[in-house]
Amino acid sequence: MNRKKQTPKKNPAAVALGRLGGKASAESRSPQERSEGARKAGLARNKKLTAEERRRIAMLGVEARRENKKQREDR
Repeated sequence: MNRKKQTPKKNPAAVALGRLGGKASAESRSPQERSEGARKAGLARNKKLTAEERRRIAMLGVEARRENKKQREDR
């Protein structure tokens, strides 16, 4: 039996405030600081994956790059 985890409803006001805070934070940081934060977040997400999942995701990127290259060559 496949059971989905029920998530509680989010408070719309809290969601709006969170968005505003994130936008203000992004605007106050330099592009280099934003890039570093994004890199750290990606590494944290990556730690949660198994080696097989990382390999599968990497292969999707390889396939996408090959397809893009092929489309550029066909123009």
